[in-house]
Amino acid sequence: MAKIRVLVVDDSALIRSLVTRLLSLDPDIEVVGEAEDPFVARELIKKLNPDVLTLDVEMPKMDGITFLRNLMRLRPMPVIMLSTLTTQGADITLDALAIGAVDFIAKPSADVLLAKQDSFSERLITKVKQAAGVDQNSVKRHQLVTGKSSQASLSYNGGQQVDQLIAIGASTGGTEAIQTVLQALPTNTPPVVITQHIPPTFSERFANRLNNKCQITVQEAKHGQKLMVGNAYIAPGGMHLRIAKKGSSYFCQLDDGPEVKRHRPSVDVLFQSLVNTAVNTQALLLTGMGDDGAEGLLALKKAGARTIIQSKNSSLIWGMPGSAAKIDAHTDEIDLAKIAESVLKHANLAVR
Repeated sequence: MAKIRVLVVDDSALIRSLVTRLLSLDPDIEVVGEAEDPFVARELIKKLNPDVLTLDVEMPKMDGITFLRNLMRLRPMPVIMLSTLTTQGADITLDALAIGAVDFIAKPSADVLLAKQDSFSERLITKVKQAAGVDQNSVKRHQLVTGKSSQASLSYNGGQQVDQLIAIGASTGGTEAIQTVLQALPTNTPPVVITQHIPPTFSERFANRLNNKCQITVQEAKHGQKLMVGNAYIAPGGMHLRIAKKGSSYFCQLDDGPEVKRHRPSVDVLFQSLVNTAVNTQALLLTGMGDDGAEGLLALKKAGARTIIQSKNSSLIWGMPGSAAKIDAHTDEIDLAKIAESVLKHANLAVR
């Protein structure tokens, strides 16, 4: 089987050397070249024809976003962004994902490398392998659907059930998929709770970004916060989000307990917390790599919830929805562009 050919693009010689060395530890990966700026990268892409590109978000001579936009137009390929854990880095990375980058990984600091180099290496190698497995047709379909997101929202009469809830889990490709769903929801939509695999800093910027694009109010969840109609709550990076019900009201509960399925926040944690109120819940498992959320979705289905997985055809990566499909955890499989409409229609019909 041919090795995955990777081109590393970063203005830091130290980072290029580190990424090259760590990727070379895996026998299935070959780093075929390094570039210190987009102009060198452009020539090496033509010459070396890599399968995957790792790209620094902040580049000299031509910024990473401009380069990525040109790349996606002229020579689409799987790109993993190397991001700084700063507000600016988060904004640029979210822009990159909207343009077509498959995934991102936080650039390690010196102390992180000393303490957790093996962990960073494992995540980097995994993300490169995942990116290499992404079909370019999937990337194009994903961009086509998410690119059509607009401010126009659907209508909803409020339903007949006061304690309905919508729960969403996603990972790779999820930032744009979640936006596609939320932008279609009107201001009287039942409360929405979301776990997206995302690091600290990024989750707040992601929530703010969505809030500026959606009719509903989108915010990063806070511990003890009461869920309100017309609001969406995103799990903070590094914190599990659980939902507790008291009377007819729901409340956010946050904790920094152990990772579940190697994630914190974990979709399984969110879904499992809703089992006791499953009959009032619609749970959506969107695009993402791995199997986080599948077991929680199955538990919700068994408890009486409506459980939806994003269709394979509309997913950037069908890992999480596919894992749920394998164990028959879903009641419905729906194309991304039709999920919001289906959720609201079901909510309209729901009765006590």
